[in-house]
Amino acid sequence: MSVLEIILIGAVIILIFEGKKLPELMKGIGKSIREFKAGKEEPPVK
Repeated sequence: MSVLEIILIGAVIILIFEGKKLPELMKGIGKSIREFKAGKEEPPVK
């Protein structure tokens, strides 16, 4: 993905979720990324 595509997607997200809900959305995305990384680092369960 190019930088222009990322900026365009970000602008659409801002328009859809408005300014009020955006911090809550970003918090949820950040939490999901942290959980994904933590799950990736754990050894597989046998």
